[in-house]
Amino acid sequence: MDDMDDHSTTPRSHPARPLAPKADKDTVRRHNLSLVLRAVHDESALSRAGAAARTGLTRAAVSSLADQLIRGGFLTESGKSFSGQAGRPGTMLTPARTGAAGAGVEVNVDYVSMCVVDLAGTDRVRLTEHLDNRGEPAADVLARAARIAARALDSAAEQGLHPVGVELALPGLVSQGAVRQAPNLGWNRVEAGEMFSEALLLLRPNSPALPVGSDNEANLAALAELWFGGPDGRVDHFLYLTGEIGVGGALVVGGELLRGAHGFAGEIGHVVVDPDGPECRCGSRGCLEQYAGQLALLRSAGLDENAGMPGVTELERRARAGDESALGALADAGRTLGIVLSGAVNLFDPEAVVLGGIYRTLMPWLAPAADRELTRRTVSGLWPPESGRLRASSLAGDAARGAAARVVRRVLADPLAYG
Repeated sequence: MDDMDDHSTTPRSHPARPLAPKADKDTVRRHNLSLVLRAVHDESALSRAGAAARTGLTRAAVSSLADQLIRGGFLTESGKSFSGQAGRPGTMLTPARTGAAGAGVEVNVDYVSMCVVDLAGTDRVRLTEHLDNRGEPAADVLARAARIAARALDSAAEQGLHPVGVELALPGLVSQGAVRQAPNLGWNRVEAGEMFSEALLLLRPNSPALPVGSDNEANLAALAELWFGGPDGRVDHFLYLTGEIGVGGALVVGGELLRGAHGFAGEIGHVVVDPDGPECRCGSRGCLEQYAGQLALLRSAGLDENAGMPGVTELERRARAGDESALGALADAGRTLGIVLSGAVNLFDPEAVVLGGIYRTLMPWLAPAADRELTRRTVSGLWPPESGRLRASSLAGDAARGAAARVVRRVLADPLAYG
């Protein structure tokens, strides 16, 4: 056999991958229904002609698909659009404000927050309770969360909304509905999704069981930031850092979460600042959250480290008043954040670093020291403080809303599955 024959033969040890089956008419229509629904969702309101231009489908096809989505309760018609061109004005399509919706529950160390959003992504129900969950049995914490969720679901039903699923936003390492480790809650190998689902079903025995998913709370907060963004405009490559009692992180690359091999990427709170530093609940020493987490900040400022959000509010008040202890604590935390973040920036080259959680309100006092370290240590030289690459998260960028919006995204991807 000559060289050409040898190179053109597929080795038996590496068979070609099977191709996906040919798409049938039903599969194509499901795909196109999703295209139209997502186009309207992304624009908030869109005419049939506009949807045709956005999707590349014919106007006749869009009209048929839109009518089906209206009958299914996913879209509504409202108002008229005037393009300035000849012809009749077009009726505007908008996401339905009733019907299918998403629900998200954030379970954190010192609070539980529940959010319901409609198909437009609008926050329609919000309940938050400040609870000290440290040291409490996981089953009790998740039962509390289920009680809050049940109230929120009842409120949503009164508005004609019917969440098709619940997503849990949980601190720590989360995989397939289970919390592998949540050091600040003291949880290890907790089947959180199953526990929450069972507790919710007991509270709503006459309602159908809702699918329950889960993810790390920083991941879901980062997705909320990606989807709902702030006035600085959307970025598709960013590092999200959330400050709570723990410090969480998430990486968004090309508009998608970077999860890592086991789904645990982004645990920046446990990057070691000093190997001989204070012992961390994760079992290591000198982790970032021991220097820049909520407890460390309050302690360093001379406040009660267990004061929770009232303590953070007092820290902010003192900083505004020029209190030296408060300003010093925030400057030290900002410097440490800048050092750790510079390593992440050099490794991943994000467009921006977004600070959420308590860092959002404390940004004016954290940012100067953090920016100085980033400017000094970012090897590309592309981090002048005036660049705006270090920014506060938007008000919409919270984990409960990101969790609820993820459920809505499933509806947008396949509305027929929820019709």
